[in-house]
Amino acid sequence: MGDARASRRGPLKSAVPSNIVSPVRRCSRTACGRSAVATLTYVYADSTAVLGPLATYAEPHCYDLCAEHSERLTAPRGWEVVRLTDGSAPARPSGDDLEALANAVREAARPPERPSGPGGNGPRAADQAEVGRRGHLRVLRSPDS
Repeated sequence: MGDARASRRGPLKSAVPSNIVSPVRRCSRTACGRSAVATLTYVYADSTAVLGPLATYAEPHCYDLCAEHSERLTAPRGWEVVRLTDGSAPARPSGDDLEALANAVREAARPPERPSGPGGNGPRAADQAEVGRRGHLRVLRSPDS
């Protein structure tokens, strides 16, 4: 029994070194092994392909592309390609950018006007907390108002 224990390998001795996993993200195109420099995402509702700087994390449904494939990118007929640049953009959004984004979200989430005729008894109790909804975004009424 002592010999059986002596012949076992520890986990470090039995591990096989592998060069398959690389910390550098590679281009998602088939048979391309170059390093990725850009990330491609799709907005299907708007028929838009968005190509921007390499995302911080690899996300599902996003495609990392090398410089050559990102330059040669084309979209299907009727689709728009939006190319975001990282060199001229500020590192952090300014206060004006954030305020404009918040205003756009508020405007998009504004509920349509409801008729307040004899059949309309005003907003329901569930609508009092949630002011509007658009897709996965919700606008909630401030507790102060």
